[in-house]
Amino acid sequence: MTQVSVTPPPTIPTKAHSVQPEVLEAIAKAKAKPTIVWEKLPANFVLPDDPVESIAQPLLAAALNESLEIAQHLAAETIVASNMALVVRINQRTIVKAPDWFYVPQVNPVGKNVIRRSYSPHIDGVVPAIVMEFLSEEETGEYSTRPTHPYGKMYFYEQILQVPIYVIFDPEDGRLEIRKLSPSGKYELQPLNENGRYFLESLDLYLGTWYGKRLDQTFHWLRWWSADDRLLLWGSEKIAQERLLLEAEKQRAEAEKLRAEAEKQRAEAEKQRADLAEQEILRLRQLLANQ
Repeated sequence: MTQVSVTPPPTIPTKAHSVQPEVLEAIAKAKAKPTIVWEKLPANFVLPDDPVESIAQPLLAAALNESLEIAQHLAAETIVASNMALVVRINQRTIVKAPDWFYVPQVNPVGKNVIRRSYSPHIDGVVPAIVMEFLSEEETGEYSTRPTHPYGKMYFYEQILQVPIYVIFDPEDGRLEIRKLSPSGKYELQPLNENGRYFLESLDLYLGTWYGKRLDQTFHWLRWWSADDRLLLWGSEKIAQERLLLEAEKQRAEAEKLRAEAEKQRAEAEKQRADLAEQEILRLRQLLANQ
């Protein structure tokens, strides 16, 4: 009997066999619900001292704060901050993210002469109502939904902190994107109104863009408008407006002075006319009496 040697077909690895164990572990971690613990920043935690990516970032944040302060729009129990660490413990690791700007409507008071160096939601106060990021080129940047450390910013604000409003702004082209947390826990891009603005209920203000010059820097800025469409002014604009009002008041006072002077002259002329008329009457009476 002739024996036939049959070579078995090569074993085709399954998908599971073809994936490296560390990749599978990463996938499993990404799918697992993170363990979140709200805690204050550990005393020995060293905050990152990363430089800002452009001169626009601190200028934009300062401009937003300035107009709010001048309009006296912020209550004592609120805070607005830029590049302050938001702190949370995820899977036994302290995680911090420092947004370019954020607003918290209700915070717990701190002791006298105590300076906040971080903010821990649910410990120091409520979750920020608004977080803003100004466009950058980071791998874990504004649009990143990376669910593992280092966490993407959008994932962190959406899934970890669950911030109601997430704003992304590009000062170079003025692109403004506002995302609102939906009931399903996902961010949804919101439409802007006909003026390119969006009404933020937590601040009772519209947020929009404005192109122009401030502090010798010309680009697109974020600005606030009131519910009745009044622009909240910066300090320099407020001073310029007050100067115009003072000049207008000065001109009004000068016009009033001229009017009063003209009225005085008219009254004097009327008196002189009356006096002359009286004198003429007396003269005529005297003539009649002498006839």
